[in-house]
Amino acid sequence: MFRLLVDTCVWLDLARDHRQRPLFAVLESLVKEGAIQLIVPRVIVDEFQRNEERIAKESAQSLHGMLRRVREAVEEHGDPKKKALVLRQIDDVNQKMPIKGGTASNTLTATGRLLASSPVVEPTEAIKARAADRALGRRAPFHHKADSMADAIIIETYAECLHEKNAGLRFGFVTHNTSDFSEPKGDNRKPHADLAPLFSRVRSLYFTKLADALRRASPATFGEVLFEHSYEEEPRGLTEILDALDLLFDQVWYNRHQNARFHIERGRINIVQRERYPRPRKRGIETTIQADVWERAKKAAKRVEKRRGIENLGPWTDFEWGMVNGKLSALRWVLGEEWDMLDT
Repeated sequence: MFRLLVDTCVWLDLARDHRQRPLFAVLESLVKEGAIQLIVPRVIVDEFQRNEERIAKESAQSLHGMLRRVREAVEEHGDPKKKALVLRQIDDVNQKMPIKGGTASNTLTATGRLLASSPVVEPTEAIKARAADRALGRRAPFHHKADSMADAIIIETYAECLHEKNAGLRFGFVTHNTSDFSEPKGDNRKPHADLAPLFSRVRSLYFTKLADALRRASPATFGEVLFEHSYEEEPRGLTEILDALDLLFDQVWYNRHQNARFHIERGRINIVQRERYPRPRKRGIETTIQADVWERAKKAAKRVEKRRGIENLGPWTDFEWGMVNGKLSALRWVLGEEWDMLDT
């Protein structure tokens, strides 16, 4: 059993960076299988909840703001010959941001569940007294600033847990806050000298990278789960979505054109010189079409056949036709239309 205290900053950094999602999946897996038991001080729960909304907003908005400024700079000062390509690439990246930003919200939600599933360690009077004693003695984490009481309670909670004596039980403390907890003038992977007595080579370990702690807890599971979750689908860029949307539009329009042609050839739709509105309908089908409109439609159909290739324009089974319409509706929804918007 490996009992692990993960500092608040580590939880928040996991959410900030979507690339860390596989690492979070490893931690979840090790907790579920019992290889790791989390030590969750009350102060970490409180800090996490205070920062959760802010991190979610920052993740969704920060890159959007930067991309907007870059776009403005390119539009104003970019090379005219290359500007269009660069702007398309910026738009592609910008289109992916809601998906990437959504990863932060998902990780924050999953973190909240993980913390809630672990027993919360309340700060005892003894823990508070030892934290205050660190402040009075200017000992880490008070060695360079006076407002480190929360950090002191976290490290004293960890120290309290070390009193548990079970064969095979090991402990780990993970933090990215090296300025408060690590050796200030040497290797920051080592704890500050004031904290060094809490750590050893085997039973109580100090980490500044979560990956190192998880690998130490269960090397086999770490490798297997990390590999399983390392593959990530890359969201489509705006250019690719618009190209697909353009093709689907042509396919749907062409199929409707062929249906109109079928009904005209069988006398169900009459070609007239001038339409009268509302156009007469029979069984839901409009029964007239204006002659000049039909001539333009036939020329448009020729252009679509030349552009797309007749082999890419049907005919389709009812199922295939439903898929084409569904794809068009879905992509339009992604770009802001309402569902089932299939106008051509």
